[in-house]
Amino acid sequence: MTNQELSLKILELVGGKENVTAATNCMTRLRVNLKDYTKADIAGLKATEGVLEVIEMDNLHVVLGPGKAKKVTDLFKADAGVGEAMSTEASWQENKAAMKAGQKQGKVKTALKAVGDIFVPLIPGVIAAGLCSGIATLITQANPGYADVKWLYIIHQFLTMINTAFMTYITAWAGYRAAEKFGATPILGGMLGMITTMANINTISQLMGGFFWVPEGGDALNAVLRAGRGGVLAVILGVLLMAKVEKWVRSKMPDALDIVVSPIVILAICVVPYVFVIMPITGIISNAIVSVVGAVCMSESLFIRMIAGFLGSFLFLPLVAMGMHHGLVALYTVQLETIGFVTLYPALAMAGAGQVGAAIAIWLKAKRTGNKRMMSVIGGALPAGVLGVGEPLIYGVTLPMGKPFITAGLGAGFGGAFCMAMKVAATTWGPSGVLALPIMVAGGNSATTQMLCYVIGLIISYVMGFIITNFTLKDADVANA
Repeated sequence: MTNQELSLKILELVGGKENVTAATNCMTRLRVNLKDYTKADIAGLKATEGVLEVIEMDNLHVVLGPGKAKKVTDLFKADAGVGEAMSTEASWQENKAAMKAGQKQGKVKTALKAVGDIFVPLIPGVIAAGLCSGIATLITQANPGYADVKWLYIIHQFLTMINTAFMTYITAWAGYRAAEKFGATPILGGMLGMITTMANINTISQLMGGFFWVPEGGDALNAVLRAGRGGVLAVILGVLLMAKVEKWVRSKMPDALDIVVSPIVILAICVVPYVFVIMPITGIISNAIVSVVGAVCMSESLFIRMIAGFLGSFLFLPLVAMGMHHGLVALYTVQLETIGFVTLYPALAMAGAGQVGAAIAIWLKAKRTGNKRMMSVIGGALPAGVLGVGEPLIYGVTLPMGKPFITAGLGAGFGGAFCMAMKVAATTWGPSGVLALPIMVAGGNSATTQMLCYVIGLIISYVMGFIITNFTLKDADVANA
């Protein structure tokens, strides 16, 4: 039987191309991911000429022998019309690329990715501002009389200044990035974003009165239109409108007038609907989002908070693997703008800690079964995981093995439940693992209490990730991984 004939025969016996989701190979095996493993004819595969053995694990391993496995796999992927499957023998970068290549880009995922692309370049500023805010909070709580100590007061002023510099103009940064993403002129997007926070908005709202402003003596924060209303959500939608308007304006504008006239025409067309329509509507949406998340994450019911923390931690890494986590960035930003801290992030940060616990359990089993390659992979990825860089463990160990990815999430859920139960909140998002400790100082308790609760949450996630993985994963699963 030729390699091509063998490929087609294997495809037939595993249930046809409609039953195959991915395939890869190691030195001796074709590894096939199936939708329904009951459709595979294992006896028929074992009886096929050229097949040395069939092993049923997290996926189907068809043993073909050195050299032949690679050739047949290449033909099999073409015959089945599928991409690469993840393998513990591949690097985590290769597995990540295979995972992303196999994902379908629907409208929702594309929209969420666009939001993520806008904010990713802002993350260094987000982290710097949040860390400065966290350290400034620690100073004020550790030494209430810090203002009387000149050098300490100066340090506090610098930290506050750095945080304020970012938070005051976050809508401008978001507008600039959104314009780059949507194809508008970046500086015009930045200007539209900065307009969002201008005090002139309040004056305009008061002059319009009625629907837009609050009654005399009312709280301006309740106004339908006010400075900052809608925040980054308003900016993203506003710049999306601007991109379409700019394309139309520049297509009609004579070249000789374009550079001078087009910018003011674009802004003139966009700013009125932005201020009177987009800002009020997105303001209502922002408030609703913050209220819903706050009602869950800061609920007076301990049970509700714990369930929310468990589910958030458990589901976070699957969202990352599917590319659906980008939308959370907008949620974080809305919370940070509206209430000054982020409630959901501390629980989600536990997800990586669950991976660490699971990896330790796998390492011990690998040592017991003599899988030195797996020990080496985990040994290289584990320090990064402790520091909050989870990709090497996710794509190099737990996700390719399958079951540990679930057990790690379950372990993380317990740490997330604890953090949510203790109402731990963060001054920003971005850092994870032990590196996130300085930002876990917001919420209802003192900064030191919040940090201690975060550390306890990490330990719980490590321990539970280890225990659940250790009891559900067999030595044979690790020996053959």
